[in-house]
Amino acid sequence: MARPEHTAATVAVRLDFEDRPGTIQEIVAQVCTAGGTLRTLSTVRRWTDESGSQLVEVELEVEGLAEEQVTGILNQLTSLRGCRLTKSLEKVFGKRLIVIGGGAQIAQAVLGAVSEADRHNLRGEKISVDTIPLVGEENLAAAVRAVADLDRARALLLAGSIMGGDITRAVQELQAVGIPVISLNMAGTVTDVADLVVTDPVQAGTMAVMGIADTAKFDFARQKGRRY
Repeated sequence: MARPEHTAATVAVRLDFEDRPGTIQEIVAQVCTAGGTLRTLSTVRRWTDESGSQLVEVELEVEGLAEEQVTGILNQLTSLRGCRLTKSLEKVFGKRLIVIGGGAQIAQAVLGAVSEADRHNLRGEKISVDTIPLVGEENLAAAVRAVADLDRARALLLAGSIMGGDITRAVQELQAVGIPVISLNMAGTVTDVADLVVTDPVQAGTMAVMGIADTAKFDFARQKGRRY
């Protein structure tokens, strides 16, 4: 089962405020009281101003409220130094394909993924490709598990020559939260549990993007267990 997509309108805001205990809790409480849902909140940077005050810049995304409601709520914060509307990452970067692996395989897989993403983005999609080359079972397994915590991640592509053991268990955990996993045809047990196994890395990248694109007729569920 694919991870459900959020389709509600999102208001994205950047805030600068004095870094005091309880401020984040106050933001969350104000949003909830007004009937909104806080979807994301991340710290962008921290710094000290000329007066010596500790400041923090955060970005948050809220569903269920109009822009003027969100800014009205946040402008009531006593520690606020600045508040400005921005665009949500969903609108700017869209859905994410995560590519993990190493060597020439990951480079070729990313080549296929970026080329295919470009084709769909020209049609109005927003698909981004994120990658990290890694070696070692522990590092790879940790990276696979972390994909579940990445905002907007829609699929994982594993590009390597051998993966198994704890990486296989991590893949199954990721699938349990609704994120499909595509694997190159490699040594190890990962290919036994992957949703789709593709031999050619460029084709693997292409098919991975097709699976998350709204402008493509390609369903991971119908490809379950297939090898190409």
